[in-house]
Amino acid sequence: MDVIWLRRSGRARCVVVIFGGWAIGPDVFSTLAGEQDVLFVSDYRTLNGELPDLSNYETRALVAWSFGVAAFAHWQSMRPAIFERTIAIAGSETPVDDLRGIPTAIFEKTVETLSETSYQGFLMRCHNKRVAAQAIDIAARREELIAVRERGGAPLWRWDSVLLARQDRIFPLASLQHAFAGRPMPVRLIEAPHACFDQFANWDAVLA
Repeated sequence: MDVIWLRRSGRARCVVVIFGGWAIGPDVFSTLAGEQDVLFVSDYRTLNGELPDLSNYETRALVAWSFGVAAFAHWQSMRPAIFERTIAIAGSETPVDDLRGIPTAIFEKTVETLSETSYQGFLMRCHNKRVAAQAIDIAARREELIAVRERGGAPLWRWDSVLLARQDRIFPLASLQHAFAGRPMPVRLIEAPHACFDQFANWDAVLA
């Protein structure tokens, strides 16, 4: 688990902790303005990392995106809850699942065929458009995929809000709708691809 500060002013009353997605760094959140401090968590080969002390903030919000939804649910299940608000975006507690996550066959093909070329295709599906090429550590990211698969589904978490993207080409929308059906939390659909954060003007809009 990697944990880095994206913004740390020393004056913020609220901190947003992001459990990000697989193989996509923090740049997808760079368009979001706000007075909040922002902490970014990634690399789920292991989930034994700890967050820094956040007790000096008046409020603590958690945003889990993509594989970060399951990663956070696993991580949080072993620790006391510290967040006043938790939001799941474009992911589920069952990341590899034929009914409630990414279909198993698609996931296994991703693991088996992972390359610099296939990774650029993954980025395009995340954004539903061509994006600048990015470097990838093939061995590390394959290890991460295998760890996600072997870890399995996480304990269900009672999210304060769930956001699903209608144009998601990573997690099938129907699977995510099934994953959250009948659960006691509001589910909001947004017109966006999997990497949906440029649809929001600021962190307040994400946390609403």
